[in-house]
Amino acid sequence: MLATKRLKFNYTPNEELTFPDITCKAGEHWLLLGQSGSGKTTLLHLLAGLRTPKLGAVMVGDTIINELPSGQLDRFRGKNIGIIFQQSHFVRSLNVLENLTLAQRLAGLKMDFPRVSAILKQLNVHHKLHAKPEELSVGEQQRVAIARAILNQPALILADEPTSALDDTNTEQVIQLLKEQATAVNAILMIVTHDNRLKTQFEKQISL
Repeated sequence: MLATKRLKFNYTPNEELTFPDITCKAGEHWLLLGQSGSGKTTLLHLLAGLRTPKLGAVMVGDTIINELPSGQLDRFRGKNIGIIFQQSHFVRSLNVLENLTLAQRLAGLKMDFPRVSAILKQLNVHHKLHAKPEELSVGEQQRVAIARAILNQPALILADEPTSALDDTNTEQVIQLLKEQATAVNAILMIVTHDNRLKTQFEKQISL
């Protein structure tokens, strides 16, 4: 479960963002829509525990994540929250396999090479297992980012503008891929976007 209550965030004393309460159940797929400046990326960062609200609570499962100490929050995020950023963030000196097993290690989990291999095969990028990030196409980087996000079987998958630079065909493929991967681990999928093309693909929506 994902739930928020009375969330507020300030960048400056005169700039306060107030967000609607959210309740999402395991396995549900949600679309969070908003134009630039509406606060949708800020809300994603609050849901991921990357920012701390001025007021209110973010609950993932039974845990209020904004009350966790920094170290505990990092470990909790690594085990329970998968994040797909608009631009992929990898350790450039590590190859694909090393980047993915690093995500397991940082979450305090054992390295699971068979699971890494199986996910990359499912996403059709297993042949890039030993490639460095700069050797991947944009589409391959995106698929590896999805692999990293689902690797630890998170309860919550957050995707920030995953289709902003894609044409209609690739947009449909990426959304279907995200839905399939979220369903496979019974995770909540929350896609944050201003892409109105996605409206028809999600029954559950939040508008900012």
